[in-house]
Amino acid sequence: MTRRTELLRELAAGFAAAGLEAPEREARALVKAALGLSDLDLLARGEESVAADEVARLRGLAARRAGGEPLARLTGRREFWSLDLSLSPDTLVPRPDTETLIEAALEVFPDRSAPLRILDLGTGSGAILAALLSEYPAAWGLGVDLSEGAARQARENLAPLGLNRRAAVIVGTWDAAISGRFDLVVSNPPYIPSTDIPMLDVEVRDHDPRLALDGGNDGLDAYRAIAESLPRLLATGGRAILELGIGQEVEVAALLAAKGVPPDGPARRDLGGVARAIVTMAL
Repeated sequence: MTRRTELLRELAAGFAAAGLEAPEREARALVKAALGLSDLDLLARGEESVAADEVARLRGLAARRAGGEPLARLTGRREFWSLDLSLSPDTLVPRPDTETLIEAALEVFPDRSAPLRILDLGTGSGAILAALLSEYPAAWGLGVDLSEGAARQARENLAPLGLNRRAAVIVGTWDAAISGRFDLVVSNPPYIPSTDIPMLDVEVRDHDPRLALDGGNDGLDAYRAIAESLPRLLATGGRAILELGIGQEVEVAALLAAKGVPPDGPARRDLGGVARAIVTMAL
């Protein structure tokens, strides 16, 4: 029988050989997720044995991780804004950088009791919509995604959080199937230029859906579509908050300004200092 500590050392060594940046941390995270353990379990019961079938399963998962498959894809789960979300092949893995959009929303709408109408364009896993609804208990939200699989996954994430009573998710192309106006429009759109996708890290290139990555020749196709629709979608006093790719602030700001919804100032920066969330002026 293989003890937990031995398995951790084995997996960490394999991850180090594969060039992962934090092999010990990766090994602990994989063992915890796969076996349903806590940090305390690993610390206090590290000498306990792992069944042979579980060892084989973990070695298989470790081989996939060493080959570049993200841990979140292996476990099928990811935390975002302290919410536990499930994933599918049709959705991006939510990233901490995207939490900058939630922080920006809380800044421009500080009243948590406000009955906001929220629209999430390209909702994916529903991470942004779920986070906003959790912060604004009187709000109602609509998520839209071109992918039926992503829309289904968003619904499945909203339901166990008890947010499905205040939300709907539909399949559609941006605002094509939407009427009415919203206080807050948010989006993490596809913004990678098509020619750059083959150069992305393997974790993104081979495991995130291309539909959620490909922003067209210059990476700005989705921003053009969204900027065109915002004057019709935003209510009086409404704001839009859009995630940006690296180096896109100036171009996206110009697109928004040309449609009468200019930014309210510099984009909010993420923890890495990247201009990540652009916020429009209130209508």
